[in-house]
Amino acid sequence: MKFLHNILEKQKPMFEKGGKLEKFYYLFEAGETFMFSPASTAGNKGAQIRDAVDLKRMMMTVVIAMIPCLIWGIFNVGYQHHVAIGEQTSFFSVDNLLFGARWVLPIVLVAYAAGGIIEAVFAVVRKHPINEGFLVTGMLIPLIVPPTIPLWQVALATIFGVVVGKEIFGGTGMNVLNVAMTARAFLYFAYPSQISGEVWTQLAGETPIDAYSGATALSVAYDSSNVGNAVTAGLANVNSALAAPFGDFSFFSFENMLIGGIPGSIGETSTLMALLGAIILVVTGVGSWKIIVSAFAGAFLMGTVFNMVGANEFMNVPAQYHLVMGGLAFGAVFMATDPVSASQTETGKWIYGLLIGALTVLIRVVNPAYPEGIMLAVLLMNVFAPLIDFYVVQANKKRRLARATV
Repeated sequence: MKFLHNILEKQKPMFEKGGKLEKFYYLFEAGETFMFSPASTAGNKGAQIRDAVDLKRMMMTVVIAMIPCLIWGIFNVGYQHHVAIGEQTSFFSVDNLLFGARWVLPIVLVAYAAGGIIEAVFAVVRKHPINEGFLVTGMLIPLIVPPTIPLWQVALATIFGVVVGKEIFGGTGMNVLNVAMTARAFLYFAYPSQISGEVWTQLAGETPIDAYSGATALSVAYDSSNVGNAVTAGLANVNSALAAPFGDFSFFSFENMLIGGIPGSIGETSTLMALLGAIILVVTGVGSWKIIVSAFAGAFLMGTVFNMVGANEFMNVPAQYHLVMGGLAFGAVFMATDPVSASQTETGKWIYGLLIGALTVLIRVVNPAYPEGIMLAVLLMNVFAPLIDFYVVQANKKRRLARATV
């Protein structure tokens, strides 16, 4: 490694000020600092704050927290494929791993390549270092899309998300909206047929067996409520001839939706894996437990309120089902906790998360045409996060002024 570092150091003058490749300095600097620690050190004068955590380490912590969802998603893609064509298979079989990797890894590579190119272009044009923020976004986008998504749509959505969601606001740390959710929103409204509905049957390459449906839990719930049938009964009837991969559960039972052996976007099917990621984020101090807990609480409370009203079948969905259906868990853990677009005040985090959870269920129930409410809920609350913080700060100032003595 020292030999490679020496080679890079010899080429460095070409990229520094006055060199032939000066305008590409930040591309060179990004590659060098990605592989090796920077040579610059803090000055000897003045007060210095030394901390082992920087932006790169923080972003890598989030990526590590998403690895359980990624690995689970790879196995689940293979599992759903084999179930669709009627083959009995163990969930953690090598066949599922290889098949899933063949579909999932290209999506990850395309997202990183497309976003990385845009990041590099803006770094050269604006003459600033390439930030590590896309390390997270490049992993998030593949995990919130179905495995059947065309790769060109992944590239297009990634470019849209980076440019519109971040760069036009000034780059990393300046974005108002969550970049990955912006990319998914683009796909949802531009290519709705590829982002929702039956997301697994196209993988088989052959006709699925009669007992299998590749529909997601939310699409099944929508179809059931749309014809006036009980949602829980509709979930029980779909794939009823198939057993869940773990335990003696039905395919769309609460337990199987919690574990994640169901159709859905690559990284969002397993609430359990999302919670494992949440533990990593909270223990390392990267993610706010207040936002995560309040998001789940908001969803459960809104689901309970609808249960009490019971005006239609979607309102009668047990409140706990909303916690394991769709991408609520993944969105609450990895999207809502975005340190840039989320609320910054401690009280604001409770309000912000609570409203995300409540709005997710509200959108699902009131307008089932948009069953994945977490996407719209996060984006909407991203916009209102500064307003929440403003009023929290104002309320705190009023309390302090009321206690002040002249």
